[in-house]
Amino acid sequence: MRHPYSSRLRSPCWRPACRQDRLLRMELIAQGRDADVYALDGSRVLRRYRQGGPTELEARLMTHLAACGYPVPKVYEITDTDMVLERLTGPTMLDALARRPWRVGSLGRTLGRLHDRLHALPAPKWLPRRFATAGDDRVLHLDLHPGNVLLTRRGPVVIDWRNAGAGDPAADVAMTMVTVGSAEVPGLAVRLGRRLLVHSVRKGCRTDPAGRIREVTEAKLADPNLTPAEAAWLRRRAGGRTGQPGC
Repeated sequence: MRHPYSSRLRSPCWRPACRQDRLLRMELIAQGRDADVYALDGSRVLRRYRQGGPTELEARLMTHLAACGYPVPKVYEITDTDMVLERLTGPTMLDALARRPWRVGSLGRTLGRLHDRLHALPAPKWLPRRFATAGDDRVLHLDLHPGNVLLTRRGPVVIDWRNAGAGDPAADVAMTMVTVGSAEVPGLAVRLGRRLLVHSVRKGCRTDPAGRIREVTEAKLADPNLTPAEAAWLRRRAGGRTGQPGC
């Protein structure tokens, strides 16, 4: 059974043949590990999953979060592989860290506060359960790292809700720790900055992730988009101690 607004979001202009023709004429503005983002016009972008994605569930959650006051892009249309979203202006938090590394403390605390704001929201019953609790599941992003936060004039906005689920906030913060810790980045200075980022996220967030680190590390190993270096880091941590991951 489709949710109430799904038919309004689904648009015939994104049928496969029409979509492919339009993609050839659009500007590619961003690429992730499993999706590409194209500019449609000054106010909208097309996010296209290369192998399909949970677009209907993702759109439903983003609409729900917007109604709750959480900062997400507006959703205009969806198909089985595509989402037409609000076009946001501003760098990712990751880009901001690269350009102004001295902001790592304040940006890390901002990321921690975004966790707290999200985890204040009870999970709707239709959201799939992941890392579930005994009965107090919250909305989890489960990929909330600096590359998925855009710094706009209206404040930070969280994107890419593909992995979202209902469960324990500690698992969500743990996933951020593990994702940041395992990211393949060159240079000693960057690695030291990453350690400070992890520390700052923890300072900005009320949730202690320690009890979920090992479980989340093992779950992260199932990600087919991992690089060999990231997978090796995760295997070392999965076979070692629990607690905050080292960098």
